[in-house]
Order: sequence, then C-alpha cells, then structure tokens
Amino acid sequence: MSIPTKPSRQRRDSTLTSALAAFRVDFAPEHKQPTAARVLLATIVSLAGSLSADAVLVAIGTRIFPSTSGYVHFHFSDYARLTVVGVVIACVAWPVVTRISSAPRWVFFRMAVLVTAVLWLPDLYILAKGQRPKAVLVLMVMHLAIALVTYNALVHLAPARRSTRDRHTLRQDRY
Repeated sequence: MSIPTKPSRQRRDSTLTSALAAFRVDFAPEHKQPTAARVLLATIVSLAGSLSADAVLVAIGTRIFPSTSGYVHFHFSDYARLTVVGVVIACVAWPVVTRISSAPRWVFFRMAVLVTAVLWLPDLYILAKGQRPKAVLVLMVMHLAIALVTYNALVHLAPARRSTRDRHTLRQDRY
C-alpha cells in the first residue's frame, strides 16, 4: 500500500498557472491602463446611472405592483447605500483587472455576471423568509441594472488603451 504524497511544488504551480490561464489572468497586459480621470468619470457615470436606474425601477415596480408600495428596501436611503458601495467596488476592480489580464473586458464581464448572481442570493434568501415575491423581483432587476450600467460605463468610458506599439503595428498593417 502506497502512502499518498503531497503534490509537488511544480505540479501545484502548474495547476495554478493553468487555472489562471483559464480565467485569462496572465499578468501580461499588452495595453495601457485607463487613465485615472477616465476611471473617475466612469465611476461618476456609474453611480449616477445606477442610482437613477434604481429609482426608475422602484417607480415602475411600485406602479406595476401596487402592493409593493412602501416596501422597506425601496426607500432611497436603503438601496442607495448598498448601490454606492457595490459600484465603488466594481470601479476599483476595473483598473485591477486591466492590470492583471490581457483580456480585461472578457474577465470583467464574467466577474459582473458572477457578482450579480452572488448578489441575488440575499434576494432569494429574503424571498424564502417570506418577503413579497414581486418586491424581490424588482430588487433582482435592480441588481441586474446596476451591473449593466456599471460594466458599460467602465469598459466604454475608461477602456484599456492600446499601447504605443499596438498603434504603430496597426498603422503599418493599414499600408
């Protein structure tokens, strides 16, 4: 009978490298970081857009489902605080992703989907605890809207910029 041994360091490193490669985390971006000014602009747009989307969705939700009027999580002070925290975290994450991946939009999109799914878990929990299904549905749509607004603001207003070398190569390819 053989005694199982610990995986060798080389095998662990290889597994970690493979996992990072699968998630396109290569620490070798071929682009420049978005400028701080662009990230700040995208953050402001994300915050304004997300809070506006929340307010519109609450208005629509309470109009379509009058029984949800007065629902505690539909008060601006309740959802605004959580929205601001989530958006700021996403806006800090975007420059990090552009730093660690040569495919930042690919990575960030998947992160946005994953985070949205995780943020639906508390919604499902409060639904299971007896909260009104129609109100919880509106909360879930609010999470989705925040993700859409924030993702699009960041990748379009604060994109990872092509490096000088990439621009030079593109010019040569045109001629």
